[in-house]
Amino acid sequence: MQNDRITDFTQGSIPRHLVAFALPMFLGNLLQALYNTVDSIWVGRFLGANALAAVSVSFPVIFALVAMVNGITMATTILVSQYFGAQQHRELVRAITNSIVLLTIMGVVLSAIGVGFRGPMLQLINTPDEILEMAMTYLGIFMAGLVGMFLYNAAGAILRGLGDSRTPLRFLVYATVLNIILDPIFIFGLGPVPAMGVGGAALATIIAQGISAVLSLRYLYVHSGLLHYQPGMLRLDWQLTRLTFKIGLPAGIQQMLVSLSAVVVNSIVNSFGATVIAGFGAGSRLDQFAFMPSMSMGMAVSALVGQNLGAGKTERVSETVKWGAILASGITLVVSAVAVLRPRILMVLFTQDEAVLAEGSRYLRYMAFSYIPMALMFTIGGVIRGAGDTVATMYLTLGSLWIVRVPLARYLSSIPELGVDGVWLALLTGTCMGLVFHLLYYRTGRWKRKVIVQRPPETS
Repeated sequence: MQNDRITDFTQGSIPRHLVAFALPMFLGNLLQALYNTVDSIWVGRFLGANALAAVSVSFPVIFALVAMVNGITMATTILVSQYFGAQQHRELVRAITNSIVLLTIMGVVLSAIGVGFRGPMLQLINTPDEILEMAMTYLGIFMAGLVGMFLYNAAGAILRGLGDSRTPLRFLVYATVLNIILDPIFIFGLGPVPAMGVGGAALATIIAQGISAVLSLRYLYVHSGLLHYQPGMLRLDWQLTRLTFKIGLPAGIQQMLVSLSAVVVNSIVNSFGATVIAGFGAGSRLDQFAFMPSMSMGMAVSALVGQNLGAGKTERVSETVKWGAILASGITLVVSAVAVLRPRILMVLFTQDEAVLAEGSRYLRYMAFSYIPMALMFTIGGVIRGAGDTVATMYLTLGSLWIVRVPLARYLSSIPELGVDGVWLALLTGTCMGLVFHLLYYRTGRWKRKVIVQRPPETS
């Protein structure tokens, strides 16, 4: 592997590795959020509150449908990092090629499901009639382009497992810039391109994602030395596919639990009308930016833990946890302060509607207090996932979301004195309890016994 961007995390300074790996991840997540948020900004500012609500209400459905794929990409990073750390080249190449084939198949299948059943799914979550048609248009076009999204995520997962978080960032920059350019062209029309409204925002997104996928796979093919055509590479390796699902299925179920809980919460929020939906949708986009530092650090922690456990260097794991927690929570503290003290200056990016601004600002003031607990939870979860113990994180998520958050949201929102504020309070409580659950499990040390592959000890 002649590539100076591939990094061995089993030696050298842990905080330096974390920062060097997490910074491109953070910038990538920032661009990814911007990538998704650009649609909301164009639509909200120029097409109105109902159009913004139509785009916002589509995202929980998208997340629910792609949750399993997120688990597979997570399994890809875990397998690649541990095979790389264990220096098992043949298995590393097999893991890379099989993941690409598997995610291509899943992209085709889920696109068909998403396009075919988008109407019933939107109706199931109580989408108001006045925005249903626009939401169906946006969701249908977006779901048609899932293969590009999945292949880009596959390439990114592979490169992150190899310690390279910079290359996926470069291609995401290309996609983000292209999306920003194409959005106004397809939304409002230009020359022979007709005005497509919310559908144009979705079309711009899937075109940009497709180009990003092609560029990422080309780089992996040309520069890594790990992806090259050979007879049989386009067929699934069933043994490796089973292992991928063994790791990825619990992680995918975890993502699905997160997504479905968001769908349920959205259905509760939807009952309060389009203004609240728009405020919640804009506030949720801003949440993405608040969570980015801790999400990036959690992914960096997973990569470091995976390689070091694969190399048998368990003593480096506790130091990784310590530095990950310090760095993630320190950065997130600044974001929390802005969300509490000046939420309105963030909300005006999306709308000038005073009612929407008020709803979104109140939401952000609640959620700001969940950002640091979330940062710590991402760090601890990164350790557990890096070991390959995705079943544990699935159960931890089940507890925080479906035993605490969702029932509490239903109950508190039914109290007249609280109304929709009861939903925001439930979201905050669920996050704090999630941190407690993760801490308790981490202290048991059971995750250390879940390592998939480990380098044999060296003999003198």
